[in-house]
Formats: sequence, C-alpha cells, structure tokens
Amino acid sequence: MVAQSCGIACDIYQHLRASESPNNCNFIKGVHVTHVYLLFQLQVAEKYRLVPDTLYLTINYIDWYLSGNLMNRQRLQLLGAACMMIASKYEEICAPQIEEFCNITDNTYFKEEVLQMESAVLNYLKFEMTAPTAKCFLRRFVRAAQGINEVLFLGLSAQYVCFCIFPAICKLEYSMLCYAPSLIAALAIFLANYFLFPSKRPWNSTLQHYTLYQPSDLCDCVKDLHRLCCDSHNSSLPAIREKYSQHKNKYVAKKYCPPTIPPEFFHSLSH
Repeated sequence: MVAQSCGIACDIYQHLRASESPNNCNFIKGVHVTHVYLLFQLQVAEKYRLVPDTLYLTINYIDWYLSGNLMNRQRLQLLGAACMMIASKYEEICAPQIEEFCNITDNTYFKEEVLQMESAVLNYLKFEMTAPTAKCFLRRFVRAAQGINEVLFLGLSAQYVCFCIFPAICKLEYSMLCYAPSLIAALAIFLANYFLFPSKRPWNSTLQHYTLYQPSDLCDCVKDLHRLCCDSHNSSLPAIREKYSQHKNKYVAKKYCPPTIPPEFFHSLSH
C-alpha cells in the first residue's frame, strides 16, 4: 500500500511538471498591474481565511485570462473577484457566496456582472481549472526536506519567500516572472533553509532527487529571489511581511536575511 501511494504521488508530480508551460510565467508581462490591485487580492484572501492554494490559483487564472484578453485597468477588480470566486469553488470546502464577492468590490459590480465575468473566464480557460502553482510543488518539497529542518518552520519560511515574489509582479520585474512554478518552489526551499540555518548547506541529494533540480540550476534564480527577500523591508506590499511576522506564523519574516550566499552552496553535490 505504501509503495502504491508513493507511485501515485510520483505520477501526480510528473503530471504537474509536464503541465508547466513556459508561457504560464509570462502572462502578466503585457499588463500594468499595480501593487494596490494585488494587495486587494491578498486582503480578500486574508479576510475570508482562504487557503494559500486559492490565492495562487486566483493569480494564475488572472494571468491566464489576461494573456489573451485586453481589459481596462478599471475592470481588473471585477476580473479578480470572478477569478477568486472560481478558485474558491475549486479549492475551498466552504467557498464565499457570490454576494460576498460583490461586497468586496464595494458593490461597484452587480451579481450579474460577476457571473458574466466568471463565465467569460471559464470559457477562455475551456474549464481547465487545474493548474500547477508554486504551492503545489512547495507541499512536496517541504516533505522531502523533513530530514533537514523542522517542517513547520521550513514550510512557513518557504511560503513567505514565495510570497515575496508578489512585489516582483507589482513592479513588473520580468526576471522573476520567467521562472516555472516548480522552480519558484525549489528556490523558496533553498532560501528558507539558508535563512533558518545559514551555516549549513541548504541543498542535499534528497531535495535534488525530489525536485529534479541541482543547486547549480538554482544559482541565478536564487540570487534574484534573495534580492527581493532582502528588500522586503522596503516592499510595496508590507502586508506580506506583517502577515509572516505574527506569532501564528512563527515570526518567520523577522528572520535575519544574510546579504550574500556562499558560492560553494551552488556547487554540484558529490555522489
């Protein structure tokens, strides 16, 4: 039974990796999305206590839709409400009602408008609502890293590192948008390990096996994300730092961010 479960997990992971499209990371490039708009999405997710998967999926749907549809910036809030409603139905046990999504827009849009936008998004997605996000891969990678550090701290730290990418989207830092979700998750695990235990090598053969990434594969990307994490004190999204500075999240945002990463941490692992 254990072997069968492992086989199913591997099959699911392989399918997720195969589903990653290079284009999935570039949707938002042609659209000027402000930090205020993304902050709105974060605040809504926090207000209704939505699981992190819902927020990741919401952003994925928004990006996906905008990749092929021109939209007035004033209607982005409508798109965001519709996409979050779809993601909530997909991920949440008890999804907020449509009236609540109208309320979060200060009733700028009526129920019929939200439903029309929901229909437009679903039709554009061809009802293919399953999409690989960094959160999908984080869940697997954190488990693979259990032997390195305490799981709860590592998981929360990795989530915080992942959320640091939102300022990159806000500022249209294209260098971060080109990375696949699995790579973003791997970067988050690497940096979370490094922040928690800066004197230890943050990558090992177990992580390499389960992520399919060698430390050398992560070098340039880690440096980009490390820069964003170090700049999080001056981030345009202080809500992220505040959220992960609370007791319930083990104050992981307050962890010291070393200014540099030793080059030897990116060297190939010995076999």
